[in-house]
Amino acid sequence: MNEPILVARGEQPLYLLPAMANRHGLIAGATGTGKTVTLQTLAENFSARGVPVFMADVKGDLAGMSQPGANNPKILERARELGLAEFKGEACPVVFWDVFGENGHPVRASVSEMGPLLLGRLLDLNETQKGVLNIIFKIADDNGLLLLDLKDLRSMVQHVAENAKEFKTQYGNVSAASAGAIQRNLLALESQGADKFFGEPALDLDDLIQTGDGGRGVVNILAADKLMQQAPKVYATFLLWLLSELFERLPEVGDPEKPKLVFFFDEAHLLFADIEKALTEKIEQVVRLIRSKGVGVYFISQNPLDIPDIVLGQLGNRVQHALRAFTPRDQKAVQAAAQTFRQNPKVDVETVLTELGVGEALVSMLDRDGKPTVVDRAKIMPPRSQLGPITPDQRKAVIDSSVLAGHYEKIVDRESAYERLRASATAKAAGQPTSGTTPTKPSEAPAEPEKGSIFGKMFEPTVGPRGGRYDTLATTVAKSAARAVGSQIGGQIVRGVLGGLFGGGGRRRR
Repeated sequence: MNEPILVARGEQPLYLLPAMANRHGLIAGATGTGKTVTLQTLAENFSARGVPVFMADVKGDLAGMSQPGANNPKILERARELGLAEFKGEACPVVFWDVFGENGHPVRASVSEMGPLLLGRLLDLNETQKGVLNIIFKIADDNGLLLLDLKDLRSMVQHVAENAKEFKTQYGNVSAASAGAIQRNLLALESQGADKFFGEPALDLDDLIQTGDGGRGVVNILAADKLMQQAPKVYATFLLWLLSELFERLPEVGDPEKPKLVFFFDEAHLLFADIEKALTEKIEQVVRLIRSKGVGVYFISQNPLDIPDIVLGQLGNRVQHALRAFTPRDQKAVQAAAQTFRQNPKVDVETVLTELGVGEALVSMLDRDGKPTVVDRAKIMPPRSQLGPITPDQRKAVIDSSVLAGHYEKIVDRESAYERLRASATAKAAGQPTSGTTPTKPSEAPAEPEKGSIFGKMFEPTVGPRGGRYDTLATTVAKSAARAVGSQIGGQIVRGVLGGLFGGGGRRRR
């Protein structure tokens, strides 16, 4: 079912076309004006059309989407007012996620997947310290040392700092002060609970793009209320990482009839707070390009000025709730928001923006030609799922009945940088051979291959960046040409783009 989504009703019905939903959007407005209801209405309509959704529940009130609603008198009154016949409650297929693993399935990423650029921002490092972090990642890559969790990264920082003289010539200077700053910030990050986010099993993005019974798209809800309170920067960086991973993993689909996934980015101002211009441009680049992967990105924020112009220009579908004009900045925001709409001679946008009631909004969607429609004042359609939070027992029932139950809850701690460096140190202290556990230093030349073993070496896998194992040319040639072109070469091109964008690597299946 790809029929238009009825978003609101003014003088006429206002629809969001599924074919235009991957052109992204913005839901804005002051606190208490109805942004959450708009978000919920859009999400459940996408789900009804078989489109999976990802959203963060920063206030704890989106969990009600897992339960049927229509039992709220105000909702029923709005439904009658807008002429919705046979309005009844309907739950969405929901999967709960939680970085802390308390109110949903644990969601994790490896340190290597996060990459040095995003980690540098997460750790509040200066330019010199970010340079040292890049060196540390490079040394880990060159020596096949896996960086999976924070203890791997701490061990790697210590190892590089202790052997800074050996690494200086090939990689650059690593000062004790920079290494110490990284270690201190890692400890601070751990105290915020971020250590639970880094590790394995890492999130498989395919688990976010699922359909439930009846072909309805699964609504993935990240329980983010605790995360927002304890570590807001972890929240913003995690969502940015997830967006970049989606960009990397998903294939090009052009202009689909409906999105493959819709990604709602709530509290978007956190993403762009104190952000460097270069990273803002990279975010704009991903937002602009990810639509060809079939992903629609919707930013939710109190103020349109929270979104940089370079990103705001990519958001074609807009729902603008009331804004307050108590301060000069508020007045500037009202003027800026009014100017971004395609004007309607019947609506004084700047005046109406401060007069809108709860559940009312100025709405402008893209038409079939991709042009924004004239803005109109309208009332948002009520959701059919429950508004507000659910009980702990209801949440537990949803989590336990999920097909993912038990998978992400089992922590995997395989051999990585921490174990190898510790084994090397133990062997060295005991005066024993290290059995290849010691990373190769620049001053140590690699051993020459044994004569007569050329043929075997041709087919021996090599260890590359992030510790991934890769086929040699000989092995690749032996495989299907179609598979080589479709999977390996295509994957390398995409990883190259993302490596330049975020400093991380593609996911390595090991």
